[in-house]
Amino acid sequence: MDGKVVAFDPKRGLGEIRGEDERAYPFHCTKIADGTREIPVGVAVEFNVAPGPLGRWEAVEIRRR
Repeated sequence: MDGKVVAFDPKRGLGEIRGEDERAYPFHCTKIADGTREIPVGVAVEFNVAPGPLGRWEAVEIRRR
């Protein structure tokens, strides 16, 4: 799926991606595919969606486009 990073807190490692379906998908920095642990707000990304530990869909395998 394609989307855009709309929020990222580097201290907590938590962020949110707005998908092409207009849904918000939370993510943790460990789900960034290149291992950088940080991604700027506004960056276009490709990602997959998987069920997270809290029972909601989360972004995983996040890659910059």
